[in-house]
Amino acid sequence: MIRQTVRDLARGRIAARAAEIDRSGEFPWDVVELFRQHDLFALPFPPEYGGLSGSALTLNIAIEELGAVCATSALILAVQALGAYPIMLAGSDDQKQRYLPDLASGRKLCAYALSEPGAGSDPGGMQTRAVRRGDQYLLSGQKTWITDGGVADTIVVFAKTDAKAASRGVSAFILDAKEATGFSAKTIHGKLGIRGSNTAELFLDETPVPAANRIGEEGEGFKIALRVLDRSRPGVAAQAVGIAQGALDYAVGYAKERRQFGKPIADFQAIQFMLADMEAATQSARALVYWASQLIDARSRDVSRACALAKLVAGDAAMKVTTDAVQVLGGYGYVNEYPVERMMRDAKITQIYEGTQQIQRLVIGRDLLK
Repeated sequence: MIRQTVRDLARGRIAARAAEIDRSGEFPWDVVELFRQHDLFALPFPPEYGGLSGSALTLNIAIEELGAVCATSALILAVQALGAYPIMLAGSDDQKQRYLPDLASGRKLCAYALSEPGAGSDPGGMQTRAVRRGDQYLLSGQKTWITDGGVADTIVVFAKTDAKAASRGVSAFILDAKEATGFSAKTIHGKLGIRGSNTAELFLDETPVPAANRIGEEGEGFKIALRVLDRSRPGVAAQAVGIAQGALDYAVGYAKERRQFGKPIADFQAIQFMLADMEAATQSARALVYWASQLIDARSRDVSRACALAKLVAGDAAMKVTTDAVQVLGGYGYVNEYPVERMMRDAKITQIYEGTQQIQRLVIGRDLLK
């Protein structure tokens, strides 16, 4: 039921907006309002906090359906989950009661601030500092590539409470961004894809955060970050599967209509083989995403490798399938009158954010050999 509801919403209301969202590069507040009206933001959250599900599989099916028509819109839902996961997984009862209901309703948007200019794949090398002063911390530093960082009300910020302890010195804090002093966000423009998504640099200059907003104990931030990424990576993979499916569907429809040598190009074996490979890649990725999601819902201890596998395979599938979709359309695939070139540009980010494909291979290899 949820899949069909989201599919109808995506195809009926969002698909027609996708090209304009990409062209303008403006954050689609109308899509946010649509999600609010249809309770889509409630999907990542359990009922006790105003949510509808809390199931990773349910959430990722919804992200997949949105991704098939608009990767930017799918990302809005995925990041609402990402930003809330630190609170859901490691927050106190008080923190959950204060923050999760507003996030589940969509009244407030959230973000997850881990990466820095000099600390992407190496979050332990972050330079942002959190210094305790009485009943609050003062945060100073810079974050970058923060999805929704410029529009979020609530941001989980990771900072060093012990500068000498590498990853063991990282702690996590809930920042009320709209009320914070010494805080600013600058939108990053000129992206290859997901152009309507808000991507921002965050600047903190002795920004005060109450000690009551620290998630867990000092030094537990890096462990929290890893737990979050294990749960969120299948969301990126689901976005990738959606992008691949959208491109495949369009390529199949086009191949049936486009005629060369007196017949549809779908009649040519060369095109049929390409479409078959695209279908195989998409279905394989989908199976891994659903498997990893089910392991999360079952609270399995084996989620790290499964989630890394899902993201690795799905990200590569999205890139290959969308590139082949452009090839099926030929010259028409290369212009923005048709959606597959946008899908190809959007697909690339799924190989980069929330851990590059190379990081996923490290996770998988180390897990196999430990």
